[in-house]
Amino acid sequence: MTFSIRPLDAVSRPFFGGEVSGIDITRKLTGEEATSIEKGMDHYGVLVFHGQHFDDETQLAYSRNFGMLEEASGDLNWGKARRIESALVNDISNLDNDNQVLARDNRKRLFSLGNRLWHSDSSFKEVPAKYSLLSARKIPAAGGNTEFADMRAGYDTLDDETKAEIENLVCEHSQLYSRALLGFDDFSEEDRVRFKPVLQRLVRRHPSTGRKSLYLASHAGAIVGWPVPEARALLRDLIEHATQRKFVYAHEWKQWDLVMWDNRATMHRARPFDPKEVRDMHRTTVGCELSTMAEAA
Repeated sequence: MTFSIRPLDAVSRPFFGGEVSGIDITRKLTGEEATSIEKGMDHYGVLVFHGQHFDDETQLAYSRNFGMLEEASGDLNWGKARRIESALVNDISNLDNDNQVLARDNRKRLFSLGNRLWHSDSSFKEVPAKYSLLSARKIPAAGGNTEFADMRAGYDTLDDETKAEIENLVCEHSQLYSRALLGFDDFSEEDRVRFKPVLQRLVRRHPSTGRKSLYLASHAGAIVGWPVPEARALLRDLIEHATQRKFVYAHEWKQWDLVMWDNRATMHRARPFDPKEVRDMHRTTVGCELSTMAEAA
């Protein structure tokens, strides 16, 4: 079987979400293969690979084909003992360091519920994420899907007046904002310093394709120069517009799926599942080379 990418929904969304076949990405890639995958990412925004039996070492090796990797510094356990050895692998699970399912009221679990809000990975960092790569090591019997929204289509379908209004707006992003939406405020002073707001452009131009997209997230809680209530009302309207079902692909996980997405062109959110079941996902994250402010300049 030769390498190919087909649209996941050729009728409704042929431009968003691709299924890759004919390649084993757990082995070392050729330069040509890595380039083909990047071109697929530019076109589809999200790529799905089935049956990829990664461990952390091979996932890290694959991810490095696409740039420098981020440290997993966006959780409450940063600087403490972790379940996953490598600081370059994000623990997207409901497990403690002894591989036991977290209690329903566990602080780590409650913080992680923020992943159910629409967001873009690492938008709360000055230099945010380029690609995210999520490997399904163990999944629940039902639920736990991940939904992806096409921010390019979200931007393209705005009216001209709105496009002009938002073109040069700058937002403040922080996990303090997104967790506050769910009523989570159990932050230490160290957490509050680490999660201090950063500036991000509301409209981005993709460096490879030149397409504009909305750069939205539940982490965005303010617009520079705007009253907070007015800013949050606009951001909510934009998120509602950009996450219409016609712009959304819902991925139903199978064990050993690897899903890869471009945070510069998408938002995503996790969906609920039985909290007594194990959902063990490992994410590696390729960082952007520039901040959104530097990209615009």
